[in-house]
Amino acid sequence: MSTKQELALCHQRIAPYIHRTPVLTSTFLNHISGTQLVFKCENFQRMGAFKMRGAASAISNLSLKQQSKGVVTHSSGNFAQALSLSAKSLGVKAYIVMPSNAPQVKKDAVKGYGGEVIECPPTLKEREETAFKIQIEKGATFIHPSNDLDVILGQGTAAIELLQDYPDLDYIFTPVGGGGLVAGTALAAKYYGNNCKTIGAEPFEVDDAYRSLQSGKIETNKTANTIADGLKTQLGTINFPIIQEHVSEIIRVEESEIITAMRFVWERMKIIIEPSCAVPFAALLRKKDRFREQKIGIIFSGGNVDLDNLPF
Repeated sequence: MSTKQELALCHQRIAPYIHRTPVLTSTFLNHISGTQLVFKCENFQRMGAFKMRGAASAISNLSLKQQSKGVVTHSSGNFAQALSLSAKSLGVKAYIVMPSNAPQVKKDAVKGYGGEVIECPPTLKEREETAFKIQIEKGATFIHPSNDLDVILGQGTAAIELLQDYPDLDYIFTPVGGGGLVAGTALAAKYYGNNCKTIGAEPFEVDDAYRSLQSGKIETNKTANTIADGLKTQLGTINFPIIQEHVSEIIRVEESEIITAMRFVWERMKIIIEPSCAVPFAALLRKKDRFREQKIGIIFSGGNVDLDNLPF
């Protein structure tokens, strides 16, 4: 299990490559939730999401020989951009395997950050095989978006900063997709918090992590019909044991609740967050009677919205 020292070293290592993002508050959102809320705004992180932290952590921890051969991942979303920008910041080549049906805006963003896009048919099997081929051909190191200890520690640094600013939080809420953010946050809460618990939030439409905690094994989703497109992935063998041990629960929310929460944040806080990012706030609103008067931190995971496809 990772130690406080490993988290601290990771935070120190990635500091030159990331923003220390602001923490915002909203009197109105405190009022409607009945809690004292602070929002860690990773939507203002470089490339627009917390994943910059994990990517910078993983690349900066490679040997110089590994860095010279480049890195590869498969992702259609934020991690593709995060790995590209982190690699560029560290002078490393990034190969990004993306499904052919990924939005053009995402492919363009990866290229803009210096990543080389390799398209493949849109199945997990094809993505994995294509990435493996690049590992063999180029000698590149594969970096998983969420199931990699260096990535998990990097994602946990957002919660470290939040707890440095607000050490007396009772809970930190995060969304759950691949599990890297919630696992990293749970480790940070354990080592930097004062009896602070971590709560994950997930759409009912993709509640694999919720079911995994019930069954004790990694579950998958048959369908992924959710507006929270960043949360369609499943847990991994490295982050799942951390989640089992340190995440106190996962709360599920309806699609309509995600849209309402997202709209509140846009309207009241005047900031752009993506649907996946609204899920933890939606979870708090759903269970607000339970958390009344508590001090709660929410990690706003990102702000990479498809503006042509808004839910309101």
